[in-house]
Amino acid sequence: MPEVAAPEGLKYMLKLHSLKPTKNSKKTSRRVGRGQGSGRGKTAGRGTKGQKARTGGRNKLRLKGMKFITARLPKLRGFTSRYRRDEDVNLADIAHAFASGGVVSPSTLAKKGLVSGPLAKVKIVGKGEITAHLTVKGCKISAGAKAAVLKAGGVA
Repeated sequence: MPEVAAPEGLKYMLKLHSLKPTKNSKKTSRRVGRGQGSGRGKTAGRGTKGQKARTGGRNKLRLKGMKFITARLPKLRGFTSRYRRDEDVNLADIAHAFASGGVVSPSTLAKKGLVSGPLAKVKIVGKGEITAHLTVKGCKISAGAKAAVLKAGGVA
């Protein structure tokens, strides 16, 4: 096979015989219990005596039932309601997404990507201006947003 020059920027061609793992990626396992001279001989880093020093001793410590399970669980604080919160949608976003004469509902807002899904609970809040006359159905609406929609000639 003819010798091929390395492409620009490479010192040499990559071939199977020249592949090697990256530095420090191959960590040799610690060999314990191989004599006093090794530094990890005799008790093999387990200290002296006791349940933790014995083979299989640590697993036996876990057999304390629910005490260990509850101790291992993260300490959750506060309160989480089981009811979904309303997703807020600004008037400015609605004005940008809908043309004049459009119907604003949870399903149409979901199609435009303004809420998470068609079954989402939606509240329209009055942040921004609106000029198009729109019909709002199936959404909660704040007093300021309702006034702005009615002023633009829409139905809320």
